[in-house]
Amino acid sequence: MYKYLIKPVLFSLPPEKAHHFSVSVIKKLFKIGFVRNYVKSTHFVTSPSLERKLFGLTFPNPVGLAAGFDKNADFYNEFANFGFGFIEIGTVTPKPQPGNPQPRLFRLPKDKALINRMGFNNDGVKKAVENLKKRKTNIIIGGNIGKNKVTPNENAVDDYITCFNELFPYVDYFVVNVSSPNTPNLRELQDKKPLTNILNRLQQENTKKEVRKPILLKIAPDLSFEQLDDIIDIVAETKIDGIIATNTTIQRSGLKTPKDEIEKIGNGGLSGRPLLKRSTEVIQYLKQKSQNAFTVIGVGGITKPEDALEKINAGADLVQVYTGFVYEGPALIKKINKLLLENFEQNENN
Repeated sequence: MYKYLIKPVLFSLPPEKAHHFSVSVIKKLFKIGFVRNYVKSTHFVTSPSLERKLFGLTFPNPVGLAAGFDKNADFYNEFANFGFGFIEIGTVTPKPQPGNPQPRLFRLPKDKALINRMGFNNDGVKKAVENLKKRKTNIIIGGNIGKNKVTPNENAVDDYITCFNELFPYVDYFVVNVSSPNTPNLRELQDKKPLTNILNRLQQENTKKEVRKPILLKIAPDLSFEQLDDIIDIVAETKIDGIIATNTTIQRSGLKTPKDEIEKIGNGGLSGRPLLKRSTEVIQYLKQKSQNAFTVIGVGGITKPEDALEKINAGADLVQVYTGFVYEGPALIKKINKLLLENFEQNENN
């Protein structure tokens, strides 16, 4: 139904407008009890074989919604009915910010890809907290945190600590985002010294709490293997709980979309199908080089169930979707979980 009925309507609208339109319709429809219950009953795949116990949390299945979709924690209650095992909200910054000028989100249908230069547009951490206080679901919620554009890099740690402390009572785990290509100089924070400082300071805050919460780091796919070695060292030194691999890429190689169209779009992070191979390479490298020392959540290019299985086989403990969800619709989640379940059960029986 999504592919042949809903998607053509949404894809006739500008991407950002289509996003706001679709989620507002979902929010309204899900106020009708039988609609919500029907969606929930037809989208979930449940089995003990799908469960994953990681950093003190039990995920009912390994498939999550990546950050960027629900920036302000506006509709996680509704999207919890689509069969996800977890949902990541954000990226959230301390103060509200409008992000970059529109248009800033572009479809590449020939590549099943998106280019975005959103720039951490969000309503600020206090608004996210306000929305998270309305939680009606027990789905695991991650909080993806970033810095405001106007905050200089030398003060970035203060922004991360602010978001961490504000969100702490309302999310189940945290993700430190230093890898978006759409905030000027943000990726410089992936360098060993500033990144170690941010993560150590967050861990210090974490130890002050009655019960600590997991902290993960989201990294770019554009890091060299030498830089990935640094990331492995940083995880060991700061004792964070894992890595999300990967964010969007600034690369444009191998696209089916004509070069002049790509140049017309301009800067931004590329997500979707073209990212599949590199993000999986990063997962495999991190897992093998670290000797499976930490959790890795795989994201990037999952547009069909086999893509998710490929990431799991490369070492990912969980996976997330974003662009594939836009192109394939909610049915993708069920299809992934069904294939993963078949695979997990086969392995259990062997």
